Amino acid sequence: MKPFRFGIVAGMARDLPTWTELARQAEDLGFDTFLATDPVVDADPLTLLSAAAAVTSTLKLGTFVLADPYRDRRQLAWQVKSLHDITGGRFELGLGVGHPGAGERSVALGGEFPSPAKRLARLSETIGYLKEHAPGPRLLLAGSRPKMLALAAREADTLSFAWRPQTIEAEAKSIVDGFEPGRDVELAMNLTAVAGKPAPWLKQYGIDVQELAESGAVSVLPEDPDHAADTLRRWRAQWGISYITINSGYLQQFAPIVERLVGD
Repeated sequence: MKPFRFGIVAGMARDLPTWTELARQAEDLGFDTFLATDPVVDADPLTLLSAAAAVTSTLKLGTFVLADPYRDRRQLAWQVKSLHDITGGRFELGLGVGHPGAGERSVALGGEFPSPAKRLARLSETIGYLKEHAPGPRLLLAGSRPKMLALAAREADTLSFAWRPQTIEAEAKSIVDGFEPGRDVELAMNLTAVAGKPAPWLKQYGIDVQELAESGAVSVLPEDPDHAADTLRRWRAQWGISYITINSGYLQQFAPIVERLVGD
């Protein structure tokens, strides 16, 4: 079994001091990675990660995940190589095809937003280009459908299973069992919440943390840190998932769980 890694997914940056302080806290509390969404509110994640790099020294910095349709792969290769080099290898690249609502931004930035199949083909081409022109950073892909899982099996260093917040253990097992890489790939999952603390930002999606916890959804951990740590140990033993990420709104609440599992 791989050792645990823990990451914070940051999607809010009211101002630069708030953003950099969040990165400092993540490092001080023992998290392994600090991940920026795409976009961070309305800001470019790679720009903000440069600021986070300047105020940390051991924290890995990454994207969760960059929307490939937004970007020219030649410019992206330059940015990726720059971040990887100036951080001493602390940058990890998360890439994706873009969520369904990303088309408007893609067009505004001069890109296109074709069908899912064409976006997946484009992503595969981008990965090939980056591996040739900006080698070095770990590559994370997120998905749960067969074609994305197949791409991750060929190309990814890390696969984050992108299942629905309502996914229960039996459904999660089915998705994990469908991934057959034939090579060493780190398996990851992104948590929606830790039970006991509401997540107001989820209300707009009709998601209630307490309801998820009561239904046995794998996206929510138990409130008790010892119970939560045991749950993650069990999932790692059953499914091989060792890299756990969670929204930065749970930074302080998740820290005791991280403390119990560091070095495990």
